[in-house]
Amino acid sequence: VPIVPTFLYTTEYEGAESSGSPALPGPTPAAPGAPPLSHSDTSTAPAGGFSSPGNGTGSSPPEHPPRDPPAPPRGCLQGGEFLAQENTRVGLLFASKALVQLLVNPWVGVLTNRIGYHIPMFLGFTIMFLSTVMFAFSGTYTLLLTARALQGIGSSFSSVAGLGLLASVYPDDSERGSAMGIALGGLALGVLIGAPFGSIMYEFVGKASPFLVLAFLALLDGALQLCILQPSRVRPESTRAPPLGTLLRDPYILVAAGALCFSNMGVAMLEPTLPIWMLQTMCPPQWQLGMAFLPASISYLVGTNLFGILANRMGRWLCSMIGMAVVGISLLCVPLATNIYGLIGPNAGLGFAIGMVDSSMMPIMGYLVDLRHTSAYGTVYAIADVAFCMGFAVGPSTGGVIVRALGFPWLMVMVGALNAAYAPLCWLLRSPPAAQEKMAILSQECPMHPKSYTPKEAQREFPLTEEAENVE
Repeated sequence: VPIVPTFLYTTEYEGAESSGSPALPGPTPAAPGAPPLSHSDTSTAPAGGFSSPGNGTGSSPPEHPPRDPPAPPRGCLQGGEFLAQENTRVGLLFASKALVQLLVNPWVGVLTNRIGYHIPMFLGFTIMFLSTVMFAFSGTYTLLLTARALQGIGSSFSSVAGLGLLASVYPDDSERGSAMGIALGGLALGVLIGAPFGSIMYEFVGKASPFLVLAFLALLDGALQLCILQPSRVRPESTRAPPLGTLLRDPYILVAAGALCFSNMGVAMLEPTLPIWMLQTMCPPQWQLGMAFLPASISYLVGTNLFGILANRMGRWLCSMIGMAVVGISLLCVPLATNIYGLIGPNAGLGFAIGMVDSSMMPIMGYLVDLRHTSAYGTVYAIADVAFCMGFAVGPSTGGVIVRALGFPWLMVMVGALNAAYAPLCWLLRSPPAAQEKMAILSQECPMHPKSYTPKEAQREFPLTEEAENVE
């Protein structure tokens, strides 16, 4: 996220300018101590918003170079038209992973039902390792796009198999929610460390360095999988999974999937557009582009672990509804920031709210399959991951286009209003009805009850058996 926009700017815009004009010697944001990218003598797009309020507008070019070395981070990038087009290109690059993952997920869901979860998880690690190494040595947009698409295939195997494995190992609803909260906390920890780590390593060491570190960590993960999960064994599901079409026709599963999609679409739109908007309006140094996502990552880590437990007590439907409303409010506040410190509050609220939604909806997906279908989880978590990927595919790909047409503030208004409007639909998950043939099975073999999601007064509407009525 913090590396790609400035890397493309350095390799493509500055490369073209330095080869065609001696005015740009070709400084790069990744080189420590290099002159900043703010020499205004060749600026051609004052309307693009790339003039720094504190450094003048470039009307006296000879005056600026002496002022730049003491404070190199204060400069703004040239090339307003290039950066406007880059919104679209960066958005498509980020969206390519989700688009590929979206196509592969259903097949991975079917595969896990037949051979189990361990082998697909290890395949996911292998593909992710290859894509990470490819990122380290890719120097063109085409190679970066290929590496990103390959990453989507690896993510599909890892996420679908991982969530299905947790759902099968933890049949108790409360334990499942806590386990998935911890797992989603792992996702949050990666995002928490990734953006600041990537931006700092890119600026002071070089583009390949953060990806090579990630490749080494991936090897450690693969070694742990070999030791603990033993992915050579085939472990098919003991029960036959419901068909994909049957689950897609379930309105409750669709509501849960929609909440996952729209809540994550907000941060997906921020990933390609926020760094470029910051370059246009705040003129930050390279390392701040990654640090801007730090509040969201920290609060997501807190939110997933906290509400992995709390959501089961307060009602997961209520937790999700509040979370989506807070997502909408936070997105509406993002364009009000005038510097990186103004982004702390909106981004922290956004991350915390998305953590509420994710840690509530992931266990709900497994619960709905237990309640209304058969307890095989590969297919339903393929749907959950498809919904997640829809947000990360539609968000970046359309976000760049909307920013170019209407501007960044209007993009935030549109996606914020969408989340706030969708939030009331989570009320439908308050008391999902069980399939008739599942009631006796659930009451005898499965410790989960609808009361996990509903207040006590609503429990009496859904007694699983006559014996349960007497207990009430």
